[in-house]
Amino acid sequence: MDHTDHPDGTAHGPLAGFTIGVTAARRAEELGTLLTRRGGTVIHAPALRIVPLSDDSELYATTKQLLERGPDIVVATTAIGFRGWVEAADGWGVGADLLAALRDARLLARGPKVKGAIRAAGLTEEWSPVSESMAEVLDRLLEEGVDGLRIAIQLHGEPLPGFVESLRAAGAEVIGVPVYRWLPPEDIGPVDRLLDATLAGSVDALTFTSAPAAASLLSRAEHHGQLDRLTALLGQDVLAACVGPVTALPLQSHGIATVQPERFRLGPLVQILCRELPARALTLPIAGHRTEIRGHAVVVDGELRPVPPAGMSLLRALARRPGWVVSRADLLRALPGSGSDEHAVETAMARLRTALGAPRLIQTVVKRGYRLALDPSADTKYADGP
Repeated sequence: MDHTDHPDGTAHGPLAGFTIGVTAARRAEELGTLLTRRGGTVIHAPALRIVPLSDDSELYATTKQLLERGPDIVVATTAIGFRGWVEAADGWGVGADLLAALRDARLLARGPKVKGAIRAAGLTEEWSPVSESMAEVLDRLLEEGVDGLRIAIQLHGEPLPGFVESLRAAGAEVIGVPVYRWLPPEDIGPVDRLLDATLAGSVDALTFTSAPAAASLLSRAEHHGQLDRLTALLGQDVLAACVGPVTALPLQSHGIATVQPERFRLGPLVQILCRELPARALTLPIAGHRTEIRGHAVVVDGELRPVPPAGMSLLRALARRPGWVVSRADLLRALPGSGSDEHAVETAMARLRTALGAPRLIQTVVKRGYRLALDPSADTKYADGP
């Protein structure tokens, strides 16, 4: 592959050697394409599904309620939700009535995409926050005063924390418009396989583009009795990357550290992964080679070398004590499901050396074990081992 294919100027891309779980149901293909173009390996496991708007009786009932008595203010939060609402109303034969009610109301748009959807419907928004933040929308409404006003807010899959409560406390009548609802996926198999891979150490990052997806994955882990293990991994060994602060809330409520881009978009989400994951890689000068240990591959002098899972387990065990001898018994314990036969270490080590393409990176110390052949100049830097 030509190096010009990758924005970081390398032949392998910034995400090469890393495995990333995608939990999105919507725009998952777009996100997966952005990640694979940068070299990443993607595991797609939609953690939820979206109820078609035209089939949603709750949305229909809410729409009829707003047509009987129009809102003073409408807060539109997502473009897909706003378009879907109008399209659903058309399907129910009340599309023109809904547009008339919206035209008579003050329309607030959370960001530029929903602003475009409003204008495509022949309407005009009154205001949109530069920050694309619902907090800024709330501040503006409370500053202007909402006592006695009827406010319709387009929900995007979950209640907005504190938003509705604050408006009601200020005297507003608030009607939530459930433009789409999240349900568990019809096929839970991919989610279970993603959980298994994450718990087995085969996943380097999980991406979340909606709070319901994050909550759904946590719920599934709890169902299997693995929630504590998952929360221990996320934010530490496994990067939890969220598209925005609302999406991160279910994870943060479990004490999980997350990373988020400043702009709540898929592109910036991928950019933050391209920055964060390579920064987590361990780079060591070994036997005259620059080696970078990534999730399931090693970059040796700029060349990406995929490594089998057993080999990566051995390499990580050696890299925890670079330059120090690690016994066969300790390495055997690092091998998943290897039993008690130390011959498994020798077999996995032979395959690891072959995969690295530079056998001298790992030295055999007779009757003792193995060690990374750390360059002498680096010995002092890593001399705090046992």
